[in-house]
Amino acid sequence: MTNKTASLDVARSAEGYAAGGVAQSSTVADIAPPMTTGARVRAAMQVASGNMLEMYDFMVFGYYAAAIGRAFFPSGDAYAELMMSFATFGAGFLMRPLGAVVLGAYVDRIGRRKGLILTLSLMSIGTMCLALTPTYAQIGLLAPLIVLCGRLLQGFSAGVELGSTSVYLAEIATPATKGFVVSFQSASQQVAVAAAAALGVFLSTVIPPESMGAWGWRVPLLLGCMIVPVLFFLRRNLRETEAFAATHSPPAIREVLATIAREWRIVGVGVLMVLMTTTSFYVITAYTPSFGASVLHLSSRDSLVVTLCVGVANFAMLPAFGALSDRIGRRRLLIVATVTAILTAWPAMTWLTTTPSFGRLLVVELWLALIYSAYNGAAVAFLTEIVPPRIRTTGFSLAYSAATCIGGFTPTICTLLIHQTGDRAMPGAWLSVAAVCGLIAAIRAKPYKDEGARA
Repeated sequence: MTNKTASLDVARSAEGYAAGGVAQSSTVADIAPPMTTGARVRAAMQVASGNMLEMYDFMVFGYYAAAIGRAFFPSGDAYAELMMSFATFGAGFLMRPLGAVVLGAYVDRIGRRKGLILTLSLMSIGTMCLALTPTYAQIGLLAPLIVLCGRLLQGFSAGVELGSTSVYLAEIATPATKGFVVSFQSASQQVAVAAAAALGVFLSTVIPPESMGAWGWRVPLLLGCMIVPVLFFLRRNLRETEAFAATHSPPAIREVLATIAREWRIVGVGVLMVLMTTTSFYVITAYTPSFGASVLHLSSRDSLVVTLCVGVANFAMLPAFGALSDRIGRRRLLIVATVTAILTAWPAMTWLTTTPSFGRLLVVELWLALIYSAYNGAAVAFLTEIVPPRIRTTGFSLAYSAATCIGGFTPTICTLLIHQTGDRAMPGAWLSVAAVCGLIAAIRAKPYKDEGARA
């Protein structure tokens, strides 16, 4: 074959399969030349930036759950308002599996880059719904309905956002650095955790508590809306991954669904694996401010400072543990992290709740952050390796989303368990249950065929 003919073949492949009804997947500029190390780093930062917005919004909601409950679900009962707020927070997670299947199949067909732009668009709408909706006192029942719809839309888009981000990072990484590169998906979330917490600490110093509860909680959300155009610009300049561009026949939606049905055991193992990730993440981040203030009766500022420290620590530890999983294998790290969680989560929480203090909360949360980072640094990369390549986005997203339907309700579950049992250490027990699921997954998971993963 001549060079000219080969070039024509590449160009035709890149133009898509319009005649066969297949959406355009990429352009020649998107797939050539192969990525350099510098290009991979820039692409990782561009992808992770959008993922950061999703988590930033989730964190703000979690941090100010009590104020949001009073604004949209007023009842005169602080517990009921907090539970309704957390239930709305969790409702978005119920839409994730649907988003994972619908949007995941679409992304597996049109390409990773276009999918990342689509999910960012949907997430932005959800953020604006919460930031701009008037309170229940102003427009009545319409207020909580708008907020709920916004959360559902965010959940629908988030069902594939994290999967698209993780798969994109996995496909641009080299085999020897996959754990390290993919860890930046989770590391970007920690930037959101730290940024939201730092902003919360700052606002608490300049806005009186009454004003913070009335309208100040909207300020972080409005700032999130303001950076959306920047994130669109960053994602528009992404290149398609070489792995997707080399797929000359993207799978039809029917094929995607059939493969998922055939590989349900893999998806099931993925759900167990992610349950530990989502539960531990929400215990040490979104739930901490409410837990510290409402349960331990510490100041809101102290709780936010602890959350800020957790975010910064996770940001530093996640890439380190991702790189470690590249060297010693994913499974070994997953087993060590889950066994450690099973043995220490409950005792650590019991020690904290016996005599609550800022120092004890900081020590316990950083210890749990270490466990989370060790586990997550290996788990996300491993999940991209156990899913069949042709449905990688859909399979990853479905497993992650199904697990988040449980783990995402961690603030609600912990609040309910404490209320029912009177034991303030129940978050440790709930985390231990999730760790058992993670341990089972770590033992049973296997890289898909010839993925060449570091199991």
